Amino acid sequence: MTTTSRPRQLLRLATAGSVDDGKSTLIGRLLHDTGSLPTDHLEAVTNTDGEADLAALSDGLRAEREQGITIDVAYRFFSTATRSFVLADTPGHERYTRNMFTGASNAHVAVLLVDARAGVLRQTRRHARIADLLGVPHLVAVVNKIDLVDFDETRFKEVESELGLLAQRLGGRDLTVIPVSATRGDNVVTRSDSTPWYDGPTILEYLEEVELAAPSAVASELRLPIQWVARPTDDRRRRYTGRLSAGTLSVGDEVVVLPAGSRSTVTTLDTLDPNRSVAVAPLSVSFELADDLDVARGDLVVSAAAATAPAPAREIDATVCWLSETPLRAGDRVALKHTSRTVRATVQELHTRLDPETLEEHDSPSELALNDIGRITLRTSTVVLPDPYATNRDAGAFILIDEQSNDTVGAGTVSEAREVVPGEQTRHDIKWHPSSLERDRRWSATGQRGATIWLTGLPASGKSTVAVALERTLVDAGRTAYLLDGDNVRHGISDDLGFSPGDRAENIRRVGHLTRLFADAGVVAIASMVSPLRSDRAIARALNEAAGLQFLEIHVSTPVDECERRDPKGLYAKARAGELRGLTGIDAPYEAPENPDLAFDTTGADLDDLVARILAELARHETLLA
Repeated sequence: MTTTSRPRQLLRLATAGSVDDGKSTLIGRLLHDTGSLPTDHLEAVTNTDGEADLAALSDGLRAEREQGITIDVAYRFFSTATRSFVLADTPGHERYTRNMFTGASNAHVAVLLVDARAGVLRQTRRHARIADLLGVPHLVAVVNKIDLVDFDETRFKEVESELGLLAQRLGGRDLTVIPVSATRGDNVVTRSDSTPWYDGPTILEYLEEVELAAPSAVASELRLPIQWVARPTDDRRRRYTGRLSAGTLSVGDEVVVLPAGSRSTVTTLDTLDPNRSVAVAPLSVSFELADDLDVARGDLVVSAAAATAPAPAREIDATVCWLSETPLRAGDRVALKHTSRTVRATVQELHTRLDPETLEEHDSPSELALNDIGRITLRTSTVVLPDPYATNRDAGAFILIDEQSNDTVGAGTVSEAREVVPGEQTRHDIKWHPSSLERDRRWSATGQRGATIWLTGLPASGKSTVAVALERTLVDAGRTAYLLDGDNVRHGISDDLGFSPGDRAENIRRVGHLTRLFADAGVVAIASMVSPLRSDRAIARALNEAAGLQFLEIHVSTPVDECERRDPKGLYAKARAGELRGLTGIDAPYEAPENPDLAFDTTGADLDDLVARILAELARHETLLA
């Protein structure tokens, strides 16, 4: 008769505490007393008297051994008959508090060490708050060095009371408190005879018995960020890979790929277990779909049966821990990495900063310094697809990266994500202030009315050539004109934007506001933009017409074949070779204007004639009259 043993559960824990609270010694004791140390490792830290330096077992860096402190996050592994454990030893020194975010980011249990002599300190409160922000399900406080206060029950009760107040400040979190001597081993793995007044669990008993909640195994709650797309050969379909953060996936499941919203059915599914037919979080999988969809790294696969799915958000309210020596201020630009998608982001507002001493939040800080924790709002250049961190710790977490140095400068958790439609939001917190100089007086003094000329068409249609000639002709005639070329705008005002549909819309919205300001000043603003969607061009028109300014939409209608023949930047060639995605006219749509003020094809046309036609249109609208 054969029996199958039940696989041991995996528990992840993170230790934290102030310097010299004894974290490294406690970890060494756990490893030693559970028989989890290789013989050569134990011998390396044992002196001639046969005494092992337990702290040295986990302080792996030379600098840590020299200074007697933990600097980096050290991961250790041990196991018992019931569970396997991954332990993250996070630094105690205040300078390295940021590493607590790393160590506790996926922990089931946070172990907070407190020196029985010192009681609850500033770092204890900070670490507890970080664990709470990161949604660590279970908190256990270890009152260490109880032997140095002669195993005094009264002192333990005093520290336990301080920890109880801390738990109340964290919203009434359940907090187990254990008296321990890590050096002697009291109440670590084995129960101590020196604490007869304590009837709770040892640390190991707590870790073996604490209840674990697995990620959601409901198929409709599927969250699968795509990490890699294997391009097909002639006889193979595209294969997509990633790691489930929630839900399940199996052959035959109907799924939706976000943000595009494309639907298909899973036809093939592979995991590392060949006998597994259903993948559950947090497994990594490789799968194929019934349809050849345009799926890329950073896209998100969800169940077609999902009641709700992440919104394509461009504004995020989040709590961040700042990890850089350079402070974070409103207006700063960073790269935001969420799951496998990286986008540019701007800090819209700093809402609060946490006081680590009182755990109170101070409103409207001017900056977040190294190790500060605060609530902020980020605006992304293109959509991200997060869940609230409270719902899904994987899909609700992100890091912030300095684009110049590529250093990780922040770690954050999402509290709310919002969809932002460019041009449709109305600001209620600020008011438009008209110029104190009346427009008619300004235009009369300059002898010219302002207007916007918006040239739209496919890449290489001749827009910029016509725009340059028009600007030169107007200026040579004594008029004031300025060309807002699409490439030049992206070098400055829109340098944080890419070429996704959302980024294109935001770029056009910004240029629309610029043309409005130029035209109000009496300048003929010339915008040369592909601007492929009617809805985006409508926003630019609406911005100008709402201010009573003339807006002329000119369609440069050169056919795609002629544009591709010219191809001065080589864009069409790259698109045909599969090296460039989303080129308007090839694999991205262009919506021609339905009722343009003027339309012409530049194929074989005379440039002076085209400029003359635009000037005639301006004259018809009396734009250039004083």
